[in-house]
Amino acid sequence: MRFLAVCTALAAATALTGCGHSGDPAGGPQKVTLWLMKGSASEDFVGKFTASFEKEHPGVDLDVRIQEWTGIGDKVNAVLRGTGKEDADVIEVGNTQVAQYIETGGLCELTLEGLREWGSKDWLKGLSDPGSVNGAQYGVPWYAANRVVIYNKDLFANAGLKTTPRTRAEWIQTTQKLDKAEQQGIYLAGQNWYVLAGFIWDEGGELAVETSGRWVGSLDDEKALAGMEFYKQLQALGNGPKDADEETPPQSEVFARGQVAQIIAPPGQAAAIEAANPALKGKLGYFPIPGKTADRAGAVFTGGSDLIIPEKTRQRKNAVAVITALVSEKWQTELARTMSYVPNKTTLAHVVEGNDGAASMAVGAAQGRATPKSARWAEIEAKNPIKPFMTAVLTGQDPKQAARAASDTISKVLSSDR
Repeated sequence: MRFLAVCTALAAATALTGCGHSGDPAGGPQKVTLWLMKGSASEDFVGKFTASFEKEHPGVDLDVRIQEWTGIGDKVNAVLRGTGKEDADVIEVGNTQVAQYIETGGLCELTLEGLREWGSKDWLKGLSDPGSVNGAQYGVPWYAANRVVIYNKDLFANAGLKTTPRTRAEWIQTTQKLDKAEQQGIYLAGQNWYVLAGFIWDEGGELAVETSGRWVGSLDDEKALAGMEFYKQLQALGNGPKDADEETPPQSEVFARGQVAQIIAPPGQAAAIEAANPALKGKLGYFPIPGKTADRAGAVFTGGSDLIIPEKTRQRKNAVAVITALVSEKWQTELARTMSYVPNKTTLAHVVEGNDGAASMAVGAAQGRATPKSARWAEIEAKNPIKPFMTAVLTGQDPKQAARAASDTISKVLSSDR
């Protein structure tokens, strides 16, 4: 059985030219190579998709392979430059990593196909925005995943809570009722900056903004500071460490001890929780991160994948056909239900109804965002001045001063010459 292969990278912005090859080589079976990342799709999905695509496209041999994450950025860049030992016609990449590949150059522009064939008006913004520059689309949304609130149903019931909160105010009130004695209302580590990003976006703030071609950190903006203030209020309703992130220790392990009412995490963490404490099996629930008003869920950081086509492909027509199939309702439904992902369009959210975790993700994904479209954002995450900023605020230091220091670092990294 053939497999899929994929790609990922870092983050950025700039423009590009369209594909240089619009035709296919003449004579013989036409081989089209698709790279997918390890873990993005099941073996069963890959096998069924391959068989279906080849049946519907006689004369095309779809060579789908799986790539490891380690070192994938260099491999993708080598394909885009035409210097790699392997070729690929369609590549899966992380949504926030498209920008670096755009900066590298060598991507096909797919704006018209998005409008004419792929229903781009309904794409999740957290997937589509990182894949575009100056109105030109290079990354095609494939699937999404994001954080939700995972809660302990027994602890909610014991507190007399029959419904889950739909607004921030209700969420605070609910969490206050749950935070008592040895029980934590919520376990929220002090440096979970992905969660903070959503609160900042809800307030109308940004992590960084681009002005006149230069990126400037904006954590010291009043709207961003309001997001941090809400984070502080929520974080205080539990015993999460103020100087560590959600993996130190892994929050799923803390939740599994049975004395934490809520965590903010992808639904997939439920499996780790149940593995650590089988007694919690069937006792976990999910709800979207609440927004400021009941009619709109909270903003969330959207993870997931886009699909790109290298400019040097000699199979552009067939590569487009592969993407057309992968983003079709049939295969979006199959992938979402098999892997518990969120489909790439808001209009397909209904296909995960019945899967509480995925359905909660889909509600949040409609308000999803991604990190700033700078090719250097990966350097920010590596250095991550946001984490010490959060700790400073949570430990009583001046928020404005701490935010200004973090913003200055963000500005220097994103706007300095390489």
